[in-house]
Amino acid sequence: MAEPTAAPEEFLYLATTGHRSGRPHLIEIWFVEHGGRYYVVSERHEASHWVQNVRHQPEVAFMVGRRLRRATARTLDPAAEPELHAKVRELMDRRHDWSEGLIVEIAPQAPSRGE
Repeated sequence: MAEPTAAPEEFLYLATTGHRSGRPHLIEIWFVEHGGRYYVVSERHEASHWVQNVRHQPEVAFMVGRRLRRATARTLDPAAEPELHAKVRELMDRRHDWSEGLIVEIAPQAPSRGE
């Protein structure tokens, strides 16, 4: 009998640094993974505080499951990267039935020795 597989994680937990306060902020957000990177969508586009935080300090931390990782985050420009933008929207629509908003890429940093 085959072992049951774990359900895929529903949420990514993103920790940013407040662009005004300098304090850590944590959000829970839907995500997709593609090509070893993670993608989230801001419904409020640039008005989301976490997007403003990423713009001012792209070094972030995130968790999917129980593993905390450091990463660099950036917004996607649909004009400059139309194929990637379209692919992420397709994946979000397929997984969450929603993709409207500003796409943010989270690129994990390579683990340091001892991690």
